[in-house]
Amino acid sequence: MAKAIALLSGGLDSTLAILVLLRQGVEITAVTYLTHFGCDISDTSSCSKNPFPAADKFGFTVKLSHLADKFLAIVKDPKHGHGKNMNPCIDCRILMLREAKELMDLTGADFLVTGEVLGQRPMSQRRETFPVIDREAGVEGLVLRPLSAKLFKSSTAETKGMVDRERLYGFSGRTRKPQMALAEELGLTDYPAPAGGCLLTDPVYSYRLKELFQHNPGHDIRDINLLQMGRHFRASKECKVIIGRNHEENERIESLSNENDYLMSVENFGSPLTLITGAPDSNVVKLAAALTARYSDAKHLPIVEVTLKRAVDRADKKIPVHPADNSLLNSYRIENKHKKIPARV
Repeated sequence: MAKAIALLSGGLDSTLAILVLLRQGVEITAVTYLTHFGCDISDTSSCSKNPFPAADKFGFTVKLSHLADKFLAIVKDPKHGHGKNMNPCIDCRILMLREAKELMDLTGADFLVTGEVLGQRPMSQRRETFPVIDREAGVEGLVLRPLSAKLFKSSTAETKGMVDRERLYGFSGRTRKPQMALAEELGLTDYPAPAGGCLLTDPVYSYRLKELFQHNPGHDIRDINLLQMGRHFRASKECKVIIGRNHEENERIESLSNENDYLMSVENFGSPLTLITGAPDSNVVKLAAALTARYSDAKHLPIVEVTLKRAVDRADKKIPVHPADNSLLNSYRIENKHKKIPARV
């Protein structure tokens, strides 16, 4: 029996690619590569409680592997450049296939499988791009793309008779109708709606990430995780103010704070939780308090008393401020002011 390592994102295409080969009797081990910029499958608030229902239903193994600093390095400086935002799609694919090749060698598998469809992604899924990716990943001839296989020359798995080329497909373009029809045929009913799961394709998130790289070269994983939540303001070169948008974000921001951080809120009113990173001076603290007051339910009062907390001091401080006006918000908000971006945050 032929054995293959399949890249599994959890989406429709990668799942279908696996099912197509399972139907041909290929033994599949799927691998999902985690980054700091995708849907964290451990977070059941944002992802399915069972991230891989097809694995249970159809009987294949899923392994998880975190790319960690390897991926962060290519985000900062991708050889093949970024896409429309901060997405290094070509370099990302090269890295994942290179990692999958190592797993293939370790497990004695025969070839690699992806759910890529010709022409579906504008940067990494072009006819001229696939050979570049395979060559630089060191997997030429080893990658089978079952959903578009009939549009390419035969892979090693096909020429050696490990799979029947006639039972593969020739899908292309951005439409998902052929995949949805195939899913129905194969009995695949539980899959996410098509969407861009990578945060690096989001213009708001990408701008925040680029701004972080510019202002804080010593950033850590916490700084990256904080980019996903709250309203962000650059108070000074060293300090950033992050203000929760709802109760859930307040809790997440508090969970990511440490004893040296400054936290703010307006007591006895509905209030965001505000986090100040860095070492703020009195001007930054006053600015953060004004921003906090602005987003609290006390924003219509002429003066709002904001509570400043710091775990290391074990003491609260009251700061009376005028709530910030829109001009002040816009002056410090971290956003691309030269490009209209939907106001999602």
